[in-house]
Amino acid sequence: MSSQLYFGQVMHQRFFPMQYQFRYGVMSLRVDIDEIEQESKHLKWLSLNRFNLFSLHYKDYGARQKNQAWRIWANKLLAEYGLPEPAYKIELVCFPRFMNITFNPLAMWYAYNEVGEMIAIIAEVSNTFGQWHHYVLTNAGKSLGDKVTAEAVKVFHVSPFIGMDCRYHFKFSQPTEHYKIGIYQTEDGKSVLNSVQVGKSQELTNKSLLKAAIKHPFNTLKVVIMIHWWALKIWLKGGKFHKTPKQLENIDYSHTEMKLC
Repeated sequence: MSSQLYFGQVMHQRFFPMQYQFRYGVMSLRVDIDEIEQESKHLKWLSLNRFNLFSLHYKDYGARQKNQAWRIWANKLLAEYGLPEPAYKIELVCFPRFMNITFNPLAMWYAYNEVGEMIAIIAEVSNTFGQWHHYVLTNAGKSLGDKVTAEAVKVFHVSPFIGMDCRYHFKFSQPTEHYKIGIYQTEDGKSVLNSVQVGKSQELTNKSLLKAAIKHPFNTLKVVIMIHWWALKIWLKGGKFHKTPKQLENIDYSHTEMKLC
């Protein structure tokens, strides 16, 4: 199968208003969005758009339309940001549902041309209020290389304990046998929060899915618990609470551009 499974870790390091660092193990999938429908038919423990031990649903990623394939949304969005023609291949790296429970703080989309060069990236950021945002990077159809450095102005409210006057600095690597992504958030030029995810691929099989269920049960539930646990600790330490900006309160979905550095 062209799709893969990653076992890895997520690391968060915060610098302000309190310092902390923690790591936790995660399992994620890297799926070819054009192949996963057929691939899932050969897997006992992973399904597309229906309940299973692990599952992927159109309504969990992208435009989040229940009956719309991801490819339709991705082609339209990437064209809007200057990709001259549809990508030959698009991969999604995400946390799947486990026993129908899901939450993805960050899901990543990687687009390729016919010779396998990475030509576009979409970082899909979600908050715990049911909103999501896409930071989109294209290079007019030209290769981005296998290692990419980019940045974007923060326009989407994520943590209530970090303000909006921030910038994101991204470091991406083309997902292969190893997976790595780094997001470094700054405010007035000072580091606020670093987030890094790494992983090593394994073949996507029934055996590896069962291994994932044993090693990382309720993967996304653990992520939600960790988010709220550290939010509580920050609040108890006197961290300033930032409400969702009024202009963003009624906006479920938005997208803006990332720029190469």
